[in-house]
Amino acid sequence: MDAFVRTVHRWLLALSCVGMLAAFITVSLGILARLLRWDIPGLDAYAGYAIAASLFLALPATLLRGEHIRVTLVLERLPQRGRAALEWWCLLAGTALSLYLSWYAARLVWVSHLTHDVSPAADVTPLWIPQTAMALGCLGLTLAFVQAVLHRWRGADLLAPGTAARTE
Repeated sequence: MDAFVRTVHRWLLALSCVGMLAAFITVSLGILARLLRWDIPGLDAYAGYAIAASLFLALPATLLRGEHIRVTLVLERLPQRGRAALEWWCLLAGTALSLYLSWYAARLVWVSHLTHDVSPAADVTPLWIPQTAMALGCLGLTLAFVQAVLHRWRGADLLAPGTAARTE
């Protein structure tokens, strides 16, 4: 399962990179259009969609790499049993919350598609299109949390050996 999950997260991270490139190109095109006094409606909305897609699609890979902000101030001061209990609680709560978020995001895509909901901006984009990236990112995050719970169940840690989470 680990190989499959890591492959899914690599693909989501690659899509996130494509989204960031799309945002860069869209913003650059918007700057160029203003300089040349062109009017290209909807560029701001497309840049926003691309940035939001990038953020959501990168969530699972950042969790697996230990790049999410982890406040270790409390964890470092707890005894081993307390630390283990708090980490279990956090993993299970994160799994439950990401599962709920995934369900809600997928439902949002479905309802937007059924009701033909479109952007109120000048682009009039069907909203289910950008919302799909959010749903995929949320599903990937749920998969990453499930993988983290399974790693913890087997006695391993999600973070790679030698990788310390930064204290914020």
